[in-house]
Amino acid sequence: MPPAQETQSFTNAKDAVAALQALYERNTAFLRARFEAVTRGEEQSARVRAFYPMLEFETDSYSNVDSRLAYGHVVAPGRYIGTITRPDLFDNYLETQIALIMRNHNVPVKVGESDTPIPLHFAFLEGTYVEQGDANASKPLRDTFDVPDLNTTNDEIVNGDFEPQPGHPLPLAPFTAQRVDYSLHRLSHYTATSPSHFQNFVLFTNYQFYMDEFCQYARDIIAKGEGGYTAFVEPGNLVTQAGDKEPVSGVNPARMPQMPAYHLKKADNSGITMVNIGVGPSNAKTITDHIAVLRPHAWLMLGHCAGLRNSQALGDYVLAHAYVREDNVLNEDIPLSVPVPPLAEVQVALEQAVEEVTGYTGYELKRIMRTGTVATIDNRNWELRDQRGPVRRLSQSRAIALDMESATIAANGFRFRVPYGTLLCVSDKPLHGELKLPGMATDFYKRQVAQHLIIGIRAMEKLAQMPPERLHSRKLRSFNETAFQ
Repeated sequence: MPPAQETQSFTNAKDAVAALQALYERNTAFLRARFEAVTRGEEQSARVRAFYPMLEFETDSYSNVDSRLAYGHVVAPGRYIGTITRPDLFDNYLETQIALIMRNHNVPVKVGESDTPIPLHFAFLEGTYVEQGDANASKPLRDTFDVPDLNTTNDEIVNGDFEPQPGHPLPLAPFTAQRVDYSLHRLSHYTATSPSHFQNFVLFTNYQFYMDEFCQYARDIIAKGEGGYTAFVEPGNLVTQAGDKEPVSGVNPARMPQMPAYHLKKADNSGITMVNIGVGPSNAKTITDHIAVLRPHAWLMLGHCAGLRNSQALGDYVLAHAYVREDNVLNEDIPLSVPVPPLAEVQVALEQAVEEVTGYTGYELKRIMRTGTVATIDNRNWELRDQRGPVRRLSQSRAIALDMESATIAANGFRFRVPYGTLLCVSDKPLHGELKLPGMATDFYKRQVAQHLIIGIRAMEKLAQMPPERLHSRKLRSFNETAFQ
């Protein structure tokens, strides 16, 4: 092990983050150096180990904290601890959260080493490629180095399943360092872009048409250097800087990833990331499970849906106010009995964006948009089964639209305390025999996708103008919540 690091106390958030970075870099560099020694054939006489940095603070009073705040404080006296990874990536987030704790509780924070080992897999620098031959040694790597422990890499804190033991510390953050590292690696795999490029406002879609339109929009605005956007990043980490028309770095991937991500960046990470999640609730859960560790300020679903009312027309919009969850992928994490409430800030931003882009306002807006319940189902061909059961349930729920992703994304937003919203576009009406014909589909996509995307971008820009403490709703906080949002 590297020499033990003494715990330090800080009253300045920036200094605390700098200490976290120094400790993390020292310990991961130690693991990388020992791995290189193994690949050179050096025998290790003892196990090689280094630990994640730890951040902690302690309060012995019930502080009189501003009751409007959704995060940045704790509800009871105690000792609170969190393991930290990639402080270089989370520096602004950490500095903000630490400063809030110091301000709201008037206490210092401490930085030291935790008792959680850093797995070798998570110690490599981002983008490192290890050849199979490099990993060969006289004995298995797990006999020398710590490897990811999936028995302890879980969501028990954020799910509300964590049960503190008397006299033991309480969690400071919703995710442990190992859980964060796991998701950072998964994000690179699924999206073919570095987690460092992800922005705080995320759009999801289930159609490539939207991605094509987003890419065209992003390239145009970057080439013109408008909107405060600084760069556009595509899979393969292809980076086009503001004022340019072509990427200046990155490599085209040999094949597109499962869920490609595109990032229209701003210097303060208040830009927009868009991800094509494909079709189905499983993909929707997978990608949001991982993006959640980046602690975005909001995510929205833009996609197509089946209109369930005769009064709807192809191209109409649906603003979800509630959800029927028949997706089934989150049943083990968040019970179906738990409501997923609409968030006023997100709903208002979406409705205002629809008004501004379409020109319809007030009562006239009802001509092209309905608010109500969206049902999400896990069977794309539900129409081919006996319809009496599903149709009865949909009617009883007052559902106005049906898709395969929206409720999953909203429910995972609720679960992970990430503000969420849904704006869908009616693309067919299966209960009324109104399906798209080939020519109709082409015309529909050309006409409607561009407008729908601009509405989503406009809504995100409105949300980005809000202070985070206003956007992160108290509706998403549980009884015993972590101090970090």
